[in-house]
Amino acid sequence: MGPPLRRVLLLGEGNFSFAASLCGTPGTQVVATCYESEEEVAERGGAARSIRRLRDSGAEVVFSVDCTKLREHFSPGKQEFHRVYFNFPHCGRKAGVVKNRQLLAGFFHSCSEVLAKEGEVHVALCNGQGGTPADQPPRDWHNSWQIVAVAAGAGFILSHVHPFGAENIQGYKCTGYRSQDKSFHVEGALNHIFTRSTALLCCTPLSCKTRVGSQKVSFRVPQILVDKINRGLLDVNSSHPVRTIKEKLSAGLSQVFPVQNINSCLPLLHQAHPDGVCPSSVFWITPSPEEAPSFEEMSQGLENEVLFSHFGQDTDKNMQEGCPIPKQFYLRPSLLPHAQAITQKGDFSPGTLHVFSGPVFRKCRISPHSMPIFHEMLIVLAVSRGAENSCIQMLVDNIKSTTNSLHQAASGTKPSISLQEATSFEMELSDFATFEGQLGEIQHFLCVGTNPDSSGPCVGFIRTAPHELKSPELVFISASLNLDLLAMLLCGISDWRMLWTSDRRFLRQFPEGELRLFQSFSLYPPSYVHDVSFWLPDGEQLDEMAFHTLARTVSGEMIISMQLRDSFQQPGTGRRSLCYRVTFQSCDRALSSREAAEMQLRFREEMQQQLGVTLR
Repeated sequence: MGPPLRRVLLLGEGNFSFAASLCGTPGTQVVATCYESEEEVAERGGAARSIRRLRDSGAEVVFSVDCTKLREHFSPGKQEFHRVYFNFPHCGRKAGVVKNRQLLAGFFHSCSEVLAKEGEVHVALCNGQGGTPADQPPRDWHNSWQIVAVAAGAGFILSHVHPFGAENIQGYKCTGYRSQDKSFHVEGALNHIFTRSTALLCCTPLSCKTRVGSQKVSFRVPQILVDKINRGLLDVNSSHPVRTIKEKLSAGLSQVFPVQNINSCLPLLHQAHPDGVCPSSVFWITPSPEEAPSFEEMSQGLENEVLFSHFGQDTDKNMQEGCPIPKQFYLRPSLLPHAQAITQKGDFSPGTLHVFSGPVFRKCRISPHSMPIFHEMLIVLAVSRGAENSCIQMLVDNIKSTTNSLHQAASGTKPSISLQEATSFEMELSDFATFEGQLGEIQHFLCVGTNPDSSGPCVGFIRTAPHELKSPELVFISASLNLDLLAMLLCGISDWRMLWTSDRRFLRQFPEGELRLFQSFSLYPPSYVHDVSFWLPDGEQLDEMAFHTLARTVSGEMIISMQLRDSFQQPGTGRRSLCYRVTFQSCDRALSSREAAEMQLRFREEMQQQLGVTLR
């Protein structure tokens, strides 16, 4: 017995010539339909011949099918289709763009009820109708059918766009223009291929139990980290590009230096004041005296003694109402303190590269390259005083060589990698959560650019600490790399959020041990712009880090931009008002205008409660 047939549904067939062109496709069962009755269709030229050919080949032909009510036309055992075609949909006559958007909205919602899990929806539109950059020349979005935004309302994302190519379809004759036996203008027409999106995440609260020194500490994980803190992207069985880059860099370094990898037993929490780090940039943790709930699971990728468990809203409330332990902790913003700790141990070997890796956490403003969590690779080395410059150069050359090889393998081109002097390169040090004043001064920044004529963004730094070691003969060298940013640059990933997607189509592009240029499976995602205006409390300034962190939390990382549009100070009272433009957009999931509006409403409510502002 062979594999089951793939069922293909065709809607809105005018003369059934497109459906007839699919006859005889191996392993396919064609179900061809139209909106009109059989008598009406018979009057169209060539329709009777195409229908006869379809039936002779074993295809099913159904008339009077409403594309917005597909489940009503098929019995329960025949309601699943692997592919749905709708060529040049139209309400008929001189219907405007609004009515045609409504038609598409009903069609996509109906498709969501009959499409197989990994099925496809193909919609062919005339040039300009779709409202995407693929249309040439593009039409004003407000005067288009806005097909990507309409599809998002039913949980679909646009995964491919290509020319319709009517001339390449044997026997096909386009008909049905304005409900007549006339052809549409198919020159430049595009076929839009939609697939199901993963659902928007609704993360339940997460509890963590860990050890800090001799203390056992239980706490609630910050909401924006719930779906990321325990993902284990660096695990041994992971094929994620972040792990691939880390393993390749380690292998390259081992060809020049003795290497000792340290991936476990790294404390998740730090205690006391974070020297050299802005307090507003760290995730402060208030421990709970309550015991963590049951159903605990050992983490993968953090330290060995970290237990995570989900709990319900009632338990969450009890934890918040309990009397907190009167001590302040914060999630590690860097692995650098651990490098300092091992230098004090007797088993620290001069001349050996000690390589640490793991996720680190810090608050940051919203941008495509600013990440509240990323994987740091920290390389530390003790060398004889006077040999530090030559060792730094060896480190840089090795990292350059490995990165060049990785980028050439992925894209076939050679990246531009440079070493910038700290005194001549401006950047926000908070991007690497550095501990200024604790481990010495940054001397060099590592920059990677995919354009040979530019150095590109900074992905790491190298520093020396002459007084870190007790021995007067040795100098401490450390190099920190942002593996996530490296993965973005080498694989052509434009948005950091894609590295954390739960959509399996991401990892399928990266077989274990290989890097490739990433091909987005969500093209031209719609964006929704909202403005929010508010009065600040008298005499206070806006805490922008808290403002952006709240936006991340409320939207589930669906906000891609927060731009100050206006600042106004009221004469006489001195009250200050701010207006921000907030842009919602997903990089991997369907986001509808309704969902974005609901997020904006929640954001406004939370701003009042948590930031103390007065909405205008």
